[in-house]
Amino acid sequence: MYEQLRDMLITSFRVPADAVTPDARLKELDLDSLDVVELALAIQQQLGVQISEDEIIELADVRSLAGLIEDRTSRAV
Repeated sequence: MYEQLRDMLITSFRVPADAVTPDARLKELDLDSLDVVELALAIQQQLGVQISEDEIIELADVRSLAGLIEDRTSRAV
C-alpha cells in the first residue's frame, strides 16, 4: 500500500520522489488544506478506501497513512 500511496503523492500532488519516504511527515510534504481534501478523494477513488481529511491531518507520517489505508482495505474484504 505504501508504494501506491507514494506513487499517488508523486504523480498527482507533485511531491518530489526523494521527499516521499515512510518516515516523511505529512506536514513536510507541503500539502495545503486543499491538497489534503484532494488526497482524501484520490484515496477513495483510486484505492476504494474512505479516509477523512481530519484523519489524514492527525497522522504523523506516510507510513501511518499507508497503514490506515491497508487496515481499512483488509476490513472491507
